[in-house]
Amino acid sequence: METGESNSSNQRCEVSKDSSWYSQFRNVSNPWLARYVYALIFLVANLLAWAARDELSSLTALTQLKGVKGCKVGKDCLGADGVLRVNMGCFLFYMIMFWSTAGTSKLKEGRDEWHSGWWLVKTVLLILVTIFPFLLPSELIELYGEIAHFGAGVFLLIQLISIISFITWLTDCFGSEKYAERCQIQVMLFATVSYFICLVGIILMYLWYAPLPSCLLNIFFITWTLVLLQLMTSVSLHPKVNAGILSPGLMGLYVVFLCWCAIRSEPAGADCIRKSESGSKTDWQSIISFVVAILALVVATFSTGIDSKCFQFRKSDPPAEDDVPYGYGFFHFVFATGAMYFAMLLIGWNSHHSMKKWTIDIGWTSAWVRIVNEWLAVCVYLWMLVAPIVWKNRHSDST
Repeated sequence: METGESNSSNQRCEVSKDSSWYSQFRNVSNPWLARYVYALIFLVANLLAWAARDELSSLTALTQLKGVKGCKVGKDCLGADGVLRVNMGCFLFYMIMFWSTAGTSKLKEGRDEWHSGWWLVKTVLLILVTIFPFLLPSELIELYGEIAHFGAGVFLLIQLISIISFITWLTDCFGSEKYAERCQIQVMLFATVSYFICLVGIILMYLWYAPLPSCLLNIFFITWTLVLLQLMTSVSLHPKVNAGILSPGLMGLYVVFLCWCAIRSEPAGADCIRKSESGSKTDWQSIISFVVAILALVVATFSTGIDSKCFQFRKSDPPAEDDVPYGYGFFHFVFATGAMYFAMLLIGWNSHHSMKKWTIDIGWTSAWVRIVNEWLAVCVYLWMLVAPIVWKNRHSDST
């Protein structure tokens, strides 16, 4: 009996491998393929939100809708209102998927098939939840905008923990007994290149974004980033920590990138940003930067959504053959909070903030969110280095 069951299981695996991607999609047999469909839905929904921001104000017919009539601030309000309404539909879709798939553990059960299939039903559901927010009064949309601030913060925290966990995993992998001896040169090379890029990036930020002594805020941001880089390196190389030089180098890349994004988010027109002279017009560089930013966010949300293992606080048993390949509920929850985060980027974290076409995440609020995210990243990383020592000392004192 067991041999027969194993043979049938192997036959199903062979059929799944040999069948085309369309057959797997139609027969609900590939959850890995389904995640790409959800990422595509996320991309399309965010493109619609962007179109609502940049084009909705010119569509006077939409202003006659019951909910949109409540926008009394003008075109800027109308654009932000459209972003929040389209984004709310995307959020509702992924939250419905989260509630209906959370806790799924085995393949071929009902919730697994709902996650990987039923696309016609989910298409109708997506259309309905996209239309529904346009029927709501503006007061509810403003309330959703306030809640989206919190949801966007949750997404940033999840993404932060995921990135730090990946860096820690990569460092532990290179430091394991299997790779420690034969990967010493590669580790030193990666660490050296990382620190070199960090220093070059800091120097360029000084030249581009702090050309005058009066640029005190940018000078503070950049200098403090350099101090944080030195702090992470010193703690990592401390004899009690002994975490090596690779992880602070990789974290340095992330921290310098966040600082650069923060300064780039400052509104155009400041004397401390040399590109501000061309900030008033839309050119091909702005369009390319906008498209790259959207694709980068989709990829980041996609990669974070399948990384639920980094949030498990205890070791789990080795997965069985019929276990789901990733946490479906966590996957959809990340996309739901990612939708809120994207809405904040499109409106500059302020529903009454004016955003120009082909721009994303511009404004002083956006800049400070990036800076706080940078500082929080360093705090979380340092705590992950120091926590084992603290808990070990507490345990030894108690005994």
